[in-house]
Amino acid sequence: MEIKQFEDKMGKSLENLKAEYMTIRAGRANPHLLDKIRIDYYGTPSSLQQVANVSVPEARVIQIQPWESKLIKEIEKAIMASDIGITPSNDGRIIRLVFPELTEDRRKELVKDVKKKGEATKVAVRNIRRDANDAIKKAVKATEISEDEQKQLEEKVQKVTDKYITEVDKMVEEKSKEILTV
Repeated sequence: MEIKQFEDKMGKSLENLKAEYMTIRAGRANPHLLDKIRIDYYGTPSSLQQVANVSVPEARVIQIQPWESKLIKEIEKAIMASDIGITPSNDGRIIRLVFPELTEDRRKELVKDVKKKGEATKVAVRNIRRDANDAIKKAVKATEISEDEQKQLEEKVQKVTDKYITEVDKMVEEKSKEILTV
């Protein structure tokens, strides 16, 4: 019996957490905030990076320069409809998103959100551990593996689980520190 499939699932949970943390803004302009935004480009929903040049000229400014000037209105509309909470401004060629300095209360709220997402990931990892242990027990019942092998596999699963839980804790701490740094 192989526990690799369960380890892969735990890895995917961690990747998902990383992706979610990329979309949380920490007072700095991060172009990944715009990853989920889709623009209608000739009838095809396209990512912002496919229809415009996205850059960060200053610490708290994201600059979006569409390949075609007629896309400015579409891009502005998509940003307004998204949940990033920033009102875009444009000069006819370039759209700028200026991020305000975060208040201390907002920083604390964001840290709570970071911790909540980290906890949800830990729960997912523990659920995967439970699934792995259930699969091991079924294999013992079906006499595919011995009880000694069961013990070894369960210890392996626990080690892998501990590794991922530690990784989640580290990610939560790093993101919280990044948010609280003024």
